[in-house]
Amino acid sequence: MRTKRLRLVMSAVLVGALAAGCSGGGQEETPQETGPVELTFWTWAPNMDKIAAVWNAEHPDIKVTVSKQAGGDEAAAKFLTAAKAGNAPDLVQAEYQMLPSFVAAEAVADIKTEVEGVRAQFSDGIWNLVTLGTDGVYGLPQDSGPMMFYYRTDLFTKYGIAVPKTWDEYAAAARTVHAKDKTVYLGGFSSKDPGWFAGLSQQAGGKWWSITGEAWKVGINDDATKKVADFWGGLAKDGVVDTQAPWTPEWNAALNGGKILSWASAVWAPGVLTSNAPDGKGKWAIAPLPQWSAGENYSGFWGGSSIAIAEGSKHKKAAAQFASWLNTDAKALDLLIKEAAIYPAAKSGQALMTTAPEYFANQADFWQQATTIAGTARGFTFGPNVNVAYSAYKDAFDKALQNKSSFTDALGAMHDATVADMKKSGFTLAS
Repeated sequence: MRTKRLRLVMSAVLVGALAAGCSGGGQEETPQETGPVELTFWTWAPNMDKIAAVWNAEHPDIKVTVSKQAGGDEAAAKFLTAAKAGNAPDLVQAEYQMLPSFVAAEAVADIKTEVEGVRAQFSDGIWNLVTLGTDGVYGLPQDSGPMMFYYRTDLFTKYGIAVPKTWDEYAAAARTVHAKDKTVYLGGFSSKDPGWFAGLSQQAGGKWWSITGEAWKVGINDDATKKVADFWGGLAKDGVVDTQAPWTPEWNAALNGGKILSWASAVWAPGVLTSNAPDGKGKWAIAPLPQWSAGENYSGFWGGSSIAIAEGSKHKKAAAQFASWLNTDAKALDLLIKEAAIYPAAKSGQALMTTAPEYFANQADFWQQATTIAGTARGFTFGPNVNVAYSAYKDAFDKALQNKSSFTDALGAMHDATVADMKKSGFTLAS
């Protein structure tokens, strides 16, 4: 019964209509209430209640009540449980990689019609993160994490290296730096951050999941991603990149002490550097990521979230009005930046950011560069079992580092674990 239901659900996604449970009958549309509306909004962004208060003052007929959540996997599990029990909030902050899971559980609504008026405010790459199937839209982008290259300007000068424009140049620079000082690395590979690896795979053109006809196709071990795995595997095997676990005291010390000269990270990295590498203030700068092929100009996303509307909400139209205001209105975007410390997904919101982060006071055009880079980020279709894939990444690449074994084989193990889980869960897979 569960297998049949999951297949019905995912087939329905492809044709733009959600299916009912095991019976296969059509799902009745939730009746919309009239009159003054009260909406509940689950979010982990700070000070969102202050932003909602501004909306409420200007829209007395649509009151939004904010409920602060923990975020991450815990928030996603809580929302799915609430949706199953029929008491989900009207709106929920949803990480991009979680949306397909929410769609598969019939927990969020297709809001394409309600938000088509604001589509032009977002780049194609970020819009692809909320689109599933041919044209179903299951969330409105709120914040994004375009990736860029962070580097220590003073130490690049010291070691006589230039900012790499390609990953081949990066590899050469990594060998140069480490040959001059065995305690120093140009950068590092993380077996603990599957989102980081996913972002670099997006940049290379990887397509881990896609929809073919009425079936899912899994391509985690596609040629583009194999290129990424082979690249880092070679550098790790040669011992010229740092492979210690990030976010640890040891990693922080290396970053702060000039033992790690660069970091391929996302737009939110200034906050990390401010806290974890305070001695580097005024010494770091940003540039586009090195490219996988000379002459290209692509980036990828690491992190970010959308605002989705629960399938069971009785106020979908009102909820979409609030979500659109929150993520595209000039006043709301300014509040998201100042109160919630969010890097807006909307292009007009990014244009509001003109003063460089204090940590990067030496680079006055920090946000202008970030906005340009954000426009080059490739889209990505996440699958319905991202958590399984991410867990398999950590397991497989941890072992590859420990055993000094093939990163390509680790990628294959990640792919196989993801496929096996989807088959077990009853999803129809394309060959």
